[in-house]
Amino acid sequence: MRKLAIAAICCAISAAASVPTVLKLDASKTGAPVQPTMYGLFFEDINYAADGGIYAEKIKNRSFEFPNALTGWIPFGKVSVAESGGPFERNPRYVTLAQEPHRSKHTGLQNEGFFGVSFKKGEEYRFSVYGRHGQSGSATIRVELVDPASKGESMVVASAKINVDKAGWNKYTANLVPGKSVSKGVLRVFLEKNPAGSVDLDHVSLFPVDTWNGHENGLRKDIATALADIKPGLLRFPGGCIVEGTEIPDRYQWKNTVGPVENRPLNINRWQFEFQHRFSPDYYQSYGLGFYEYFLFAEEIGAEPLPVLNVGMLCQYENPDPKVQVPVDSLDEYIQDAIDLIEFANGDTNTTWGGLRASMGHPEPFNLKFLAIGNEQWGPEYVERLEPFVKALRKAHPEIKIVGSSGPSADGKHFDYLWPEMRRLGADLVDEHYYQSAEWFRDNAARYDNYDRRGPKVFAGEYACHPRGRKFNHFDASLLEAAFMTGLERNADIVQMATYAPLLAHEEGWQWRPDMVWFNGDTVNLTASYFVQRMYARNKGTNVASLLADGKPLTGQDGLYASAVFDADTDAYIVKIVNINKESAPFEIILDKLPKKAALGSVECVAMGPTSDPDANYYSADMLGESVIAAPAVEKRSARLSFTVAPRTFALYRIPVKK
Repeated sequence: MRKLAIAAICCAISAAASVPTVLKLDASKTGAPVQPTMYGLFFEDINYAADGGIYAEKIKNRSFEFPNALTGWIPFGKVSVAESGGPFERNPRYVTLAQEPHRSKHTGLQNEGFFGVSFKKGEEYRFSVYGRHGQSGSATIRVELVDPASKGESMVVASAKINVDKAGWNKYTANLVPGKSVSKGVLRVFLEKNPAGSVDLDHVSLFPVDTWNGHENGLRKDIATALADIKPGLLRFPGGCIVEGTEIPDRYQWKNTVGPVENRPLNINRWQFEFQHRFSPDYYQSYGLGFYEYFLFAEEIGAEPLPVLNVGMLCQYENPDPKVQVPVDSLDEYIQDAIDLIEFANGDTNTTWGGLRASMGHPEPFNLKFLAIGNEQWGPEYVERLEPFVKALRKAHPEIKIVGSSGPSADGKHFDYLWPEMRRLGADLVDEHYYQSAEWFRDNAARYDNYDRRGPKVFAGEYACHPRGRKFNHFDASLLEAAFMTGLERNADIVQMATYAPLLAHEEGWQWRPDMVWFNGDTVNLTASYFVQRMYARNKGTNVASLLADGKPLTGQDGLYASAVFDADTDAYIVKIVNINKESAPFEIILDKLPKKAALGSVECVAMGPTSDPDANYYSADMLGESVIAAPAVEKRSARLSFTVAPRTFALYRIPVKK
């Protein structure tokens, strides 16, 4: 982060002529604990977030299982598709490359990847394929990374030959190192000339060797690193609406996403056809990124996993007739899936599903604590299906906390009906969703101040500011999210989880916006919403601290918002202030009732100010300002800190307490 002059950002000494807002922080006691899960990530495979996104596979339709078997491929020469007989039961298709009789003609395949096959100069890429030679006893294929737009003598920037010479189906690999960087490349596979030769191929794959933590079936390192840098306490997966599906066969089934990656069956992605104005006819789920990979990623970034399972209901927006839902007396399979998932995550290695987890490389349990049943369902049809899940899970696994739903909106008839029902059923948390206007985020920082503390806790599972006419990731929307989040933090006794949504979007393949992180084949582009989430998650503290202006929380009075926490791990108070006005706002923080003989250290300030372009979709770390205020003196167990928050700014102050 660049260091900015104090007067230019948020920590300037207040002008004498201005009347400051006085915030009184009571240091004599700490408030409710802030849960480690307070700020997290919600992953859904929308906007090509998985295949073509964080899942590092570069080949589209690698197993030829799309409805059109050669979607993503251009065949040349004598190429045929076999509908069955491949090496993988649930992905039975494969292709055969046969020789062209003329010496100048060639047989092979070209793959377009996801909006191009991108690769970088000097980096290593692992090509793999399952192959079987014909009657000749061997065959040779040549693999190439190609730049179709090359102005050089050759399009080829890397190549390797593979001899398919073993009996039956076998896996073959080769590493490729391109001599130049290409954003819109392709992969080509040639059958080398051999008069008697042919070859069968399946599961054609290309991964960067340098994935997140080096996993072979891994995640894109740059995207995964950006998410890990938030330091999230929670990872909700795999959706979202894709959990529900449009028709029963489309629903997300976690058991199809584990085991050998080559044998995970294809599923249609419901975001393929949701919006005709953003239609994506080649959007499918390979399940290469499956529940094992989600659990592993959550563990590696220090986040609690929160899987979401189908409750026996299809998407109600797409299926308004309740008669199409799974009958209540036919839920046994769905309930067993939930019980089996807990065994997969936590079970001993001598159990069926715990043994599968161990065989995949993780004998230790993932320590699953939370399970969401249903995504965004509503009405009596949801409640009557959720109830048998709750009963079965309480009996089989009382240690698991169950997350229910309050429907698709922040209020209204579905919301009002479901909250009492969630209390009756004994849900541990209730998942609230709100994609709302700028005015709503401006006006709702006090939303949770008067919630009933005796019932379930709140999970703000999907939220984002959607200003009218500017539905993209501009700074002003993110500033209002920061303002609203002061109310989440202040009410950490009732709000125990919160995840912005959606998380990821491909710049050329999105269906929905705004989104927290955007990317293409080469780069990752962060938004102001990303940095708001990162500032909260990295500074969540351990306990709520009382911070009042004129005896009340600052929840938007005069366009100002504030909250505070104490961080017992670093012995510091962390104060967050949002000024949505076009004028600077002077402040004083009075730290009262400090411990005896306490002294304060230098105050660190980090601030997010507006972009020079009000419609900029992206934000960068060097736009954050950092500065330091000298340690205020403590007199009679009290200290006063004076400063000014710049216009349209989210400012954070870390005040160390030296005991």
